Amino acid sequence: MTPAHRSATASQLPHASPSDRRGLAATVLLAVLVAMAAALSGCRTTPPPRGLTPEQVAVLQQEGFTLTDMGWELGRSEKILFGFDEDVIPRDRIAGIFRLAHALTGVGIDHVRVDGHTDDIGTAEYNQRLSLRRAEAVARVLVTAGFERRNIEVRGMGKRQPVADNRTAAGRAENRRASIVVTVE
Repeated sequence: MTPAHRSATASQLPHASPSDRRGLAATVLLAVLVAMAAALSGCRTTPPPRGLTPEQVAVLQQEGFTLTDMGWELGRSEKILFGFDEDVIPRDRIAGIFRLAHALTGVGIDHVRVDGHTDDIGTAEYNQRLSLRRAEAVARVLVTAGFERRNIEVRGMGKRQPVADNRTAAGRAENRRASIVVTVE
């Protein structure tokens, strides 16, 4: 506090003790800080989600990614499905993965995670291995399309994260998939 401010405060509280004056000063300082924070919060701009540039976000959205708790996840419209007990990517999906890889690397997104999934038929151990093989199959295509292998995390999720009802054939088919996720630190 400036000497002039101290005098004004002291004159307003002629019978106040030094501790009362310190309490008043702390209250005034807190009120000023709260007012400044409120004023500044109205001025800030929203940063790009999770460290991505607006251009990167636009490409992710254009390619069918949606923001989830896990990161930017390739949506169901662009899903990579596998046949029963298979880890081979259907031919009609390989070109789409290539196109996707080029779009991502074209805007500087060069780190992804691939999660392999299964339906609930079979043992947990078998499904874990199968889901990892599915994730690795997608990772190989991404590498061929220009990603560095060290920038691709692969995870086998087994049957733990179904997106559809495993009690139906259609649901099980939806669960036999690989997900591409763009994670940003």
